[in-house]
Amino acid sequence: MTKNEDQELFDDLSRQSAPERTSAAAARLRTAERRQVALRAVCLDDLVPNDHRVRMVWRFVEGLDLTALLVGIKAVEGRPGHPPADPRILLALWLYATIEGVASARQVARLCDEHVAFQWLCGGVGVNAKTLADFRVGHGAALEQLLVDSFTALTTAGVASLDRIAQDGVRVRAAAGAASFRRHSDTGGMSRGSDRGARSPSPGSDERSRRGKPA
Repeated sequence: MTKNEDQELFDDLSRQSAPERTSAAAARLRTAERRQVALRAVCLDDLVPNDHRVRMVWRFVEGLDLTALLVGIKAVEGRPGHPPADPRILLALWLYATIEGVASARQVARLCDEHVAFQWLCGGVGVNAKTLADFRVGHGAALEQLLVDSFTALTTAGVASLDRIAQDGVRVRAAAGAASFRRHSDTGGMSRGSDRGARSPSPGSDERSRRGKPA
């Protein structure tokens, strides 16, 4: 192509005008596409701050002797059987739920799907309302006392507070006075207050969760 031909080509381009936008033309926008599949590298542990109290709850549960909760588990090493959820996870979920003022197995299960702190406790282990309710009802008074003692210890450490406890899914103020909580030596009074906060709201509530009926 000669120099003159090049010049004619560029002259033609310069004479072309950009298309004018009329008032009726729709704007081009980048819109949300929420059904698009995206692969994201996310570490669950990085989503929870190091000083978050859910970590304190888990460290506390790790230090407990839960041998009694392992006795009835039929899935053992070297034998077939579907392994159940780690009792430490279920206990930690109920304990953290109590601290947060949640008493319903259905609510805890929902939080395991929606709340990062509860998801962190699960650590990828699937948990539903029936599993939570069966665990609490199945271990009866022994688990209730363990929850009470754990809640009392965490209250003493400042991780939990008796200002908010749950009964029938409604947050109520503990009957004991706030002054008693400031006296760490008065563990008897704290235990009685914790007993009201950590025990299940009512047998019927857990039974309804187990049957899948609304509480």
